Amino acid sequence: MSKITLPICLVLLLILSACSGDRIALVSNGESNYEIVLATNASESQQESAKTLQGYLRKIGGVELGIVTEDSANQHNKKISLATNDALTPHQIKIQTENGNLFISGGSDGATQNAVYEFLEKFLDCKWYAPKVEDVPKLETITLDPIAYTYTPEITTRTVHSRLFYQNHEFADQRKVTYEAFPTYVPSARVHTFHKFMPEEVFYEEHPEYYALRGDKRLPTQLCLTNQDVLRIVKDSVAALFDRHPNAAVLSVSQDDNQQYCQCPICSKVDEAEGSPAGTMIQFVNEVAKAFPEKTISTLAYQHTRKPPKSKPEENVLITLCSIECDRSAPILEKCQDFANDLIGWGKLTDNIRIWDYTTQFTNFLAPFPNIRTIHPNIQLFRDNNAQWVFEQHSNNPSELFELRSYITAKLLWEPNLNFEDLLVEFTDGYYQEAGPFIKQYVDKIHDQLQQHPDFFLFLYGDPSEAFDAYLSPELLNEYVTLFDSAEKAVAHKPEVVNRVKLARMGIDYAVLEASRKNLTEDLSLTVADSNGMESINPMVAMLLDNFSKTAKSNDITLMNEMGFTVNEYGANYLSALEMAKKPNKAKGKTVVTLTKPKKYAGEDPMVLTDGALGGSSFYANWLGYEGNNMEVVVDLGKTQPISSISMAFLQVTNHVVFFPSRVSYLGSVDNQNFVPLGTLKNPKPLNKKSKVNDIQYFDLDFEPNSYRYIKVIAPNTETPYWHHAAGLPSWVFADEIIID
Repeated sequence: MSKITLPICLVLLLILSACSGDRIALVSNGESNYEIVLATNASESQQESAKTLQGYLRKIGGVELGIVTEDSANQHNKKISLATNDALTPHQIKIQTENGNLFISGGSDGATQNAVYEFLEKFLDCKWYAPKVEDVPKLETITLDPIAYTYTPEITTRTVHSRLFYQNHEFADQRKVTYEAFPTYVPSARVHTFHKFMPEEVFYEEHPEYYALRGDKRLPTQLCLTNQDVLRIVKDSVAALFDRHPNAAVLSVSQDDNQQYCQCPICSKVDEAEGSPAGTMIQFVNEVAKAFPEKTISTLAYQHTRKPPKSKPEENVLITLCSIECDRSAPILEKCQDFANDLIGWGKLTDNIRIWDYTTQFTNFLAPFPNIRTIHPNIQLFRDNNAQWVFEQHSNNPSELFELRSYITAKLLWEPNLNFEDLLVEFTDGYYQEAGPFIKQYVDKIHDQLQQHPDFFLFLYGDPSEAFDAYLSPELLNEYVTLFDSAEKAVAHKPEVVNRVKLARMGIDYAVLEASRKNLTEDLSLTVADSNGMESINPMVAMLLDNFSKTAKSNDITLMNEMGFTVNEYGANYLSALEMAKKPNKAKGKTVVTLTKPKKYAGEDPMVLTDGALGGSSFYANWLGYEGNNMEVVVDLGKTQPISSISMAFLQVTNHVVFFPSRVSYLGSVDNQNFVPLGTLKNPKPLNKKSKVNDIQYFDLDFEPNSYRYIKVIAPNTETPYWHHAAGLPSWVFADEIIID
C-alpha cells in the first residue's frame, strides 16, 4: 500500500505547488514588481484606462504602479498588459493571467475600458453604487488565482435614462452604459420628428394636403406619407441636418407623439395591404434611407406603428420598438403578449432593432411604482430576441428609489443572467448599509402586495390613488412608514446615509400625503377637528410636507412628473389645499346632481365634488372628468341659507388633452327651477402652444350675500385646437371640490 500511496501524495503535492505557482501577487506587503504596459502607439482612451487601473490599484493596495509603453518596459518587472486586441470582436473583453503576467484587453477602446472595470469589479471586488459612492477593499497583498475570462455583452448599446449617468460620465463608465439617451444621433432629430421637418406654421395653411386626413379634414397631427412632395421635403431636411452634423451617424424620421395618422385613400390602401399602419411608415422611411446609404435612419414602431408590416426595412433603417402600452405589474411575456409578438415579428424582418422600454411612472416620478422585479425578465426577453440596442427610459430626473433602479438596470443590461435577488441585496446592503435590510424588506413587501391584486394595471401614466385599496392601503402605508423609520434609526450615526434613506422614503411620504389629500382615514386626512368641531391642519401632514420639500431641495429634486410640474408647485398647491380644507364649506357632504354625463374618472360619481377630498396634479386623483361635453352640476345645500363666495378647482394636463374650461359660471336658486346668475369667470390662462402643461386653476367668485339652496356650476369644455397633437379628438374638463360659504 505504501508504494501506491507515496506517488499519489507526491502527485497531489506537485498539483498544489503548481496551483500555488500559478497564483500571482500584484501587490505583496505594500510592494509590487508590476508595471502597467501599453502599446507604443496607445490611444488616449487606452491611456485613460491605464490611469483608471493605476488609481484603483493604489486605492486597494497602497502602491502606485508605473505606466509604461512596450518599448520602455523594465524587462525585470512583471506586467499588466492593457491593449486593444484585434482578435476580439469590437465589444468582447478578455482578462487572462499567463506566466505571472496579467493581460486585460478588448476588441475596441471602449471594450478595453469595460475590461478594466470588469476586472476591478469581478476579481478585486470593487463596487460602484452611485456617483462618488464606492466600496473599494483595502489590502496589503493583492493576489489573483489563474484567470481565463472572456465575455461578449449581448446587448451592445446600453442606455439607462438617468441623470446619474448623463451627468457623471465616470459612473457611466463604471456601469458600462452610455452618456446620453441617443448616442450618435443628430441632436435635433432624435424622436418624433415629423413636426420638425414640416412645421404646421410653415406648410399647413398653403398645403393642408401634406398632412393627415382625419375624417373629412386634413389636420397637422401627422404627415401624409404617400405624398411625394412630403417625401422630397423630408429628404431635403434630412440632408441639411446631416450636413450640419457630419459626425452624427443616426437620424430619426419618425411619427409625432399621437395616433392621428393619415387615413387618405392612398395611405389607407397601403396600410391595408401591409396589415398595419407601419406599412406606409416603412415604405416612406425606406425611401429616405436609400438616399443616405452611409447613415442610419431610425424610426419608431410605436402605438399605431408597433405591429410589423409585410415590407422589410432597408438595412440602414433602425427600428425603435416601444413598449409604452404594457402593464408594468408583471413581465411583458405575462401581461403584454401583444408586444412580445410584435418583437418576434419585427425580428423576422430585420436584425436592426432598438428597444425603447419604460421603467417609471411619468405622471408621478416620486410615487411608489413596484415594477422593479419586471426589469430582469424584460431585459432577458429583449436579449433573447436579438435586440442589441436597449434604451431603458427611466425618469432621467430623480424618481422613486432612483439610485437602486439605475444601478440594477445598468448591471442587468451588461449581464442579463445575473441573479436579481443577489443584485438587490448587493445594492441595499452596500448603499444603505445598516439600513439596507429594512429597505430590502420594503421593496419585497410592496411587490408582494401588488401580486395579491393580479388584475391591477400598473400604468406608466397612473397615480398612487389607484392603489389605495391595494398595495398602498392605509394599513400597508403604516407598515412601510415603520420600515423606513427603522431604517433611519439604524444609520442615525451616519448623516450621509440617513440622507440616502430619506431619499428612498420620499415615495412613501408622497403616497401618505396623497392619501391624506383624499381623507382616507382619521389619521390620513388634511384636517383634524377639536372638541368643538373646529377644523385645523393635520400636524402630521404639515410636518411630512415640510420634510418632503426639504429633502427634495437639499438633493436637487425639482420635478414631480414629466409634464414639468415642480416640487415647489406641488408644495404650494398642497398648502393651498390645506387652506381650502380648513375653510368653512356649506357644500361639504351635500348632494350633487350632474346634468351632463361624466366619464371614467372618480367613479363618475358627482359626489366627489363635495366629499372633502382634494385633487392633485394627476387626473386620477379625485377629479371628476367630462370628455367632449360641458360640465353642468347642481349642489343641493339642504336648506336655503346665505352665501357670499364660491370656489372650484380645475385641472390642466395639456399633453393628455385636459384643458381648463373656457369660463366658469355660478348660478343660484331656491327652488331648483329658476336660477339667477351669480357671476361668470373667464379662464385667466387661455390655451395656446405655450400653455403650462400641468396646472391647477381656482375659479373663485365673491359676491353680495344672498340666500340660496341650490348652486349650479357650468364649465364649458375647451375644444381641442387644430394645432394640438390630438386635433380632431374631444378634450376633457376636470373639476374638483366646490367650496361654498
